[in-house]
Amino acid sequence: MPLQILVTDDDLVIRRLIQDCLELQGYSVILAGDGDEALYLAYQYHPHLLISDIKMPHKDGYNLVKELRQNPHFRLLPVVFLTNKYSIEDKISGYQAGCDAYLPKPFQPSELTAIVKHLLERSQIIQSELLHTEIEHQYPSLEINVNYNSRKLSSDNLHLTNRENEVLKLLSQGLSNGKIAEELYLSPKTIEKYVGNLLRKTNSHNRTELASFAFKNNIV
Repeated sequence: MPLQILVTDDDLVIRRLIQDCLELQGYSVILAGDGDEALYLAYQYHPHLLISDIKMPHKDGYNLVKELRQNPHFRLLPVVFLTNKYSIEDKISGYQAGCDAYLPKPFQPSELTAIVKHLLERSQIIQSELLHTEIEHQYPSLEINVNYNSRKLSSDNLHLTNRENEVLKLLSQGLSNGKIAEELYLSPKTIEKYVGNLLRKTNSHNRTELASFAFKNNIV
């Protein structure tokens, strides 16, 4: 499933230009014409990244990001300000509001896509680290058994997240971490984290045992 990016700008031409630029890179794009509409769509779709103008009717970019940051679900949401307000004071205000990157108009599509890719990869790594920490807190005494066959694990008594199931299915098809990352729009480092979690959860020692577990439990 493509990563979703919310784009808000009161200029329809700019919105369409950004949309075309991002969709060529394989992203799914949601468009908003002002800050109020963007806030509504953010709660409805929970995008992976926000690109926003600053000067907009009803709610400007500063207030949009400040309101989003007040919600725990959006505290780690990557935000790019794409705007013609690019004085030092404007940039400082943007970073104080909570943006991660500041890009002036007119912009180069290649620079925008590079920033988006970097922020999304960083976001996925952070999310993976949080997942890893959560698993360690939930299963503090979990140890890998030396004998893989000594414990009867199955998908019925083992909780796998939707993302872990996706990674396991692709891994069982013989895909490398790099190819899995491309299929799921994640970074290879994030896939490594998921594979590590799967190894721990299934008491597997390697990818072959993981694939065997998947076949035995009809996960593929």
